[in-house]
Amino acid sequence: MITAKMVQELREKTNAGMMDCKKALEEAKGNVAEAEVILRKKGIATASKKAARTTKDGLIASYIHTGGKVGVLLEVNCETDFVAKTDSFKEFVKDIALQVAASKPVCITREQTPADLVAKEREIAKSQVKDKPANIIDKIVDGKMEKYFSGICLLEQAFIKNPDVTIKDYLTKKVQELGENIVIKRFTIYELGQTEAGA
Repeated sequence: MITAKMVQELREKTNAGMMDCKKALEEAKGNVAEAEVILRKKGIATASKKAARTTKDGLIASYIHTGGKVGVLLEVNCETDFVAKTDSFKEFVKDIALQVAASKPVCITREQTPADLVAKEREIAKSQVKDKPANIIDKIVDGKMEKYFSGICLLEQAFIKNPDVTIKDYLTKKVQELGENIVIKRFTIYELGQTEAGA
C-alpha cells in the first residue's frame, strides 16, 4: 500500500509533483529507491524535451572571488521572467558563477572546446603512453581525453557543492524543478593580471 508518508519522502528526494510520485511508487510496487529511479528517468526525458524550447529571459550575474582577484560575468537563460525571478533560479545562477570562478572552465560544452586545444591534448596523451601495446593506446588516450573534458567543460565538471553530481545533472534537476528550459549561455572570467577567458 502506498502511504502519504512514502509519497512525501519521494517528493523531498526528487522535487517531483505529488501525483508523479504516487504513480512512480505504484509502478515500483512501493519501493522508494526504485520509484526515485523511475522519476529520474522520466525527469531526464522531460528535461530533454524542454531543451528545444526558446530561452529569451534569465539573468546576468557577477561573482567576485578570493579577495577581488577573480571575477566572473555569467549569462543564464530561461523561458520566462516569472522563473527568472524565483529564488531557486537565482540560487542556480549564483552556484554556476561560483563554479566558474572556482573551477575556471574553458568552455560550456565539449563541442565548444577549441579544436587546437583538443589536438594538442590528444598529442600529449599519446606521447605519455607511446610505450604501451599499440592495441590499447587509443583506449588509454580516450580515457585521458574524457578526464580532460571533465576538467575544462563546465557541464561535465563535478559540482563543487556536491561532487557526486555534474553541472549537467544539476542543470537537468533545475529544469525538472522549474518546468522550463534553462541554458547556461556564456561566461567571462577576469583574473587579476591575466587576459580574459570565457565561453
